[in-house]
Amino acid sequence: MKLVISLVLPLAVGGIAGLFTTSEISGWFQTIRKPAWQPPNWVFGPVWTGLYILMGIAFYLVWKSPAPAKTKRMAVTLWIIQLVFNFFWSFIFFKKHQIDWALGEIVILWFFILLTILSFGRVSKPAAWLMVPYISWVTFATLLTLNIYQLN
Repeated sequence: MKLVISLVLPLAVGGIAGLFTTSEISGWFQTIRKPAWQPPNWVFGPVWTGLYILMGIAFYLVWKSPAPAKTKRMAVTLWIIQLVFNFFWSFIFFKKHQIDWALGEIVILWFFILLTILSFGRVSKPAAWLMVPYISWVTFATLLTLNIYQLN
């Protein structure tokens, strides 16, 4: 049951955030300037789905770990915080069209992902490594957001 909850939670958050995103792709998002190196829109859904699954597995490994409760509590808290920031980036960028605020928010998100990875590493090395593709993608997304901000 812990595995199911661990997978459903980030996928649900991503799915809800996707509602803000999907409705704006053919509208507002088409009207703004984007860098030539931006991937096609269809890439983002599968990438994020994979990342949410990896995040869920990482969370599960921490949750089921025999590590001390205090260590696990910090790791879980940081994971939840980064997931909240993950959700709000889509809302700020796509629903509110606030590219500048989204840029600031994604930098904070990146920082909390890093803290989560470090905290997960104290509980489960595999869990920490499962978060590396996520921070890599968010690094790319940060650069993309910065470029979109500069262009608009």
